[in-house]
Amino acid sequence: MDKLALMALAKALVAPGKGILAADESSSTATRRLKSVGVESTAETRRAYRKMLLTTPEIERYISGVILYDETARQNVDHTSFPVYLADRGIVPGIKVDTGAKPLAGYPGEQITEGLDGLRERLAEYARLGCRFAKWRAVIAIGDGLPTPFCLAANARALARYAALCQEQGLVPVVEPEVLMDGDHTIERCEAATLEALRALFAALAEHRVLLEGLLLKPNMVLAGKGCPAQADVKTVAEATLRTLRRAVPGAVPGIVFLSGGQEAELATAHLDAMNRAGAQPWQVSFSFARALQEPALNAWRGVEANVPAAQALFLKRARLNGAARKGEYTVEMEK
Repeated sequence: MDKLALMALAKALVAPGKGILAADESSSTATRRLKSVGVESTAETRRAYRKMLLTTPEIERYISGVILYDETARQNVDHTSFPVYLADRGIVPGIKVDTGAKPLAGYPGEQITEGLDGLRERLAEYARLGCRFAKWRAVIAIGDGLPTPFCLAANARALARYAALCQEQGLVPVVEPEVLMDGDHTIERCEAATLEALRALFAALAEHRVLLEGLLLKPNMVLAGKGCPAQADVKTVAEATLRTLRRAVPGAVPGIVFLSGGQEAELATAHLDAMNRAGAQPWQVSFSFARALQEPALNAWRGVEANVPAAQALFLKRARLNGAARKGEYTVEMEK
């Protein structure tokens, strides 16, 4: 493990004004999204969609890295593999390496993320393909008596084991303990669950001797459940999220790259902006959005080649607006 190289790469991924694009939707998730705009999902249409996004001119000004799915990492852009193409543009290629969340036996309503078997060998292969960082997502549900301490601990141990294996292979791990927005819970309940999840995670990372300076944290923002009638305003969400992170995340971590978690694109950007307006934090406060970056472009593209320039313009706009939010310079007027 080259500690200095890991530290330098982690810092580069959270460079000021930049963030990460999560383009690692599984084939089944990509199928649902393509179907929503009337596009049949095949290996070729999925490649065409991701090519549309990743060949957008100038995105390297706002996008530091891209998380790819296994299929995409093996596909090409005009005879050049996606990882090599991105690297040539100064964008760091990454890869999703978990195999998905499955029911946690004995704990109804909870899930455990799988994919540790054979992970060392898969990471070595991804490194040969040109990937330089990786991502693993844990799923934490809020409900009656949930999350349980066992679920939090089991997912934290899996995230820590994954992170240790990544660093062994020279890849920066992005650790993602996502507390879901599903449900009618209050923002206070989300804050408590998020704090528990983060404390369990960093305890496990310490046990596995993971280099904190060589990883990135990808958490949820602290939000009320989608079904909760009392939705907090932007300032309250920013305050609750930063308060939770300061209580649980060591300052050695170079950056926090938020997931959007199903938020509307403009709202996710506004929340990110509010956190960066709150003043300097121990870590960079950045983004690793999927739908909050892609959705407008997907709706404009709809599988039609003639629509590519318009779709790319919308994608670049969302990248630029989130780049502004990274610096606390986003305004609603910029959406016009």
